[in-house]
Amino acid sequence: LDFYYFQGQDKYFESRVDKYGSTVVRINVPPGPFMARDPRVVAVLDAKSFPVLFDVDKVEKKNLFTGTYMPSTSLTGGFRVCSYLDPSEPTHTKVKQLLFSLLASRKDAFIPAFRSHFSSLLATVESQLVLSKKSNFNTLNDATSFEFIGDAYFGVLPSASDLGTTGPTKAAKWLIFQLHPLVTLGLPMILEEPLLHTVHLPPILVSGDYKALYKYFYAAATKALDTAEGLGLKRDEACHNLLFATVFNSYGGLKVLLPGILARIAGAGEKFHQKLVAEIRAAVADAGGKVTIEALEKMELTKSAVWEALRLDPPVKFQYGRAKADMNIESHDAVFAVKKGGMLFGYQPCATRDPRVFGSTAREFVGDRFVGEEGRKLLQYVYWSNGRETESPSVDNKQCPGKNLVVLVGRLLVVELFLRYDTFSADVGVDLLGTKVEFTGVT
Repeated sequence: LDFYYFQGQDKYFESRVDKYGSTVVRINVPPGPFMARDPRVVAVLDAKSFPVLFDVDKVEKKNLFTGTYMPSTSLTGGFRVCSYLDPSEPTHTKVKQLLFSLLASRKDAFIPAFRSHFSSLLATVESQLVLSKKSNFNTLNDATSFEFIGDAYFGVLPSASDLGTTGPTKAAKWLIFQLHPLVTLGLPMILEEPLLHTVHLPPILVSGDYKALYKYFYAAATKALDTAEGLGLKRDEACHNLLFATVFNSYGGLKVLLPGILARIAGAGEKFHQKLVAEIRAAVADAGGKVTIEALEKMELTKSAVWEALRLDPPVKFQYGRAKADMNIESHDAVFAVKKGGMLFGYQPCATRDPRVFGSTAREFVGDRFVGEEGRKLLQYVYWSNGRETESPSVDNKQCPGKNLVVLVGRLLVVELFLRYDTFSADVGVDLLGTKVEFTGVT
């Protein structure tokens, strides 16, 4: 009840650190009985202890993507998809290789697809501001991100398929059926507890939506599915994995990521906006007026601002691992013994806002934090991708295969904003999975 209603996530973990005087603590994590066989975990809540969760020699990652419970495989075509596989399982290597090859084969599509879809979004923002003095970014982003991903990954617009404009709604419904044990919809506690946090919602209620999404992927991802067969994956298993990676990981990520970045940059104020404008427009002018990878690489402040947003508001906040053997975990102050089979849990914002690493401004948005040589040294403590920002995803680890794409998309949003506007203002609130942002003005 503290976690969902009385304290909220941040305070739930911070208050226990204060209570026990330690950043490594034994606690229960939601959801409780009936859903999770065992809610007991050892929580690692500082920058030093947290990376044990990335070390696949020390921790097993099998069936731990959502933590102490696992959604029914009926939601994923009967398959355990890549996110639930340990790197030691042969299918993990094949699926991750498939995702790498998909991203590599479409690398030239990402920038033009993003610019096309998000310039349309900003045109809509402007017309809504004229009509009603405000514009809800989240609503527009939900529809735009879904279209962008289909276009960028497969070259097929979801809206031009049988899905029409229903894709984002079907996707959101399917996501909720997997994440409902961890969220609150803002309903009265007496309704939410039995409905969301006691037993799993029946997958049959979302099977029609899932079939419609699957049909789109099976038709749109023909080339990727051909590649999958070459890697030794069956076509249907590959398609369920592509659907999960695209809708849960990519789309679910962008639903949280882009409003989070926008909110932080809105809050940074006009002086910071002016610095971004100067950097972005100069780099694009040097590239002959084009937004290229080379131009983006020159935008050091833009990169830093996106990393800072990812540090403060990682799209996925929870990480888990099961100890493969008896081990010791070190925090800044002590060493803790964990027994083989013990469940380790990390609440990432506690680790990436660690004042022992980021100093007195650890909880604040400092847009230029990662600029320059000293700033770049701090990147090893940015963990949003289920690994250090200074490391790369591979078939042997559980780091996000789209790590570099996510940072690219975040930068592209900032670039699109400041090629178009000198400054903007927005109201920031709370949304189901993250931050809610409403534009109130653009200049």
